[in-house]
Amino acid sequence: MSLKKSAAQMVSESRARIEEIETADLIARHTDENIVVVDIRDIRERQRTGAIPGSVHAPRGMIEFWVDPDSPYHKDVFAQEGKTYVFHCASGWRSALTVATLQDMGFEAAHLREGFGSWVKAGGPVEEVERKG
Repeated sequence: MSLKKSAAQMVSESRARIEEIETADLIARHTDENIVVVDIRDIRERQRTGAIPGSVHAPRGMIEFWVDPDSPYHKDVFAQEGKTYVFHCASGWRSALTVATLQDMGFEAAHLREGFGSWVKAGGPVEEVERKG
């Protein structure tokens, strides 16, 4: 099967048109009350490897619905005026696609360029995520 576009090409095109935040910059600013760090990784990833303290968990499959104020699934955390939203995944691929999609919707956001893996490698703080149920 031949695809019209590869996943890598989609990530590259997304990165060319969105704001990317370097790991050291987010480590320095993640406690700023005007920054909302949004973790789009699967809950099992968060439970296995931990999370950025204070981050909001928003599974990739629900982002567009949680951000859209007209959606029955809308979450108020995405309606805060004056906030800078920084999305992340494990390596920066899913978050690049996510932020490009949100930008197409008119929602301004950035993403952690190299993802949570780079956060951990750079010594960023990590909190444990408990299993529920």
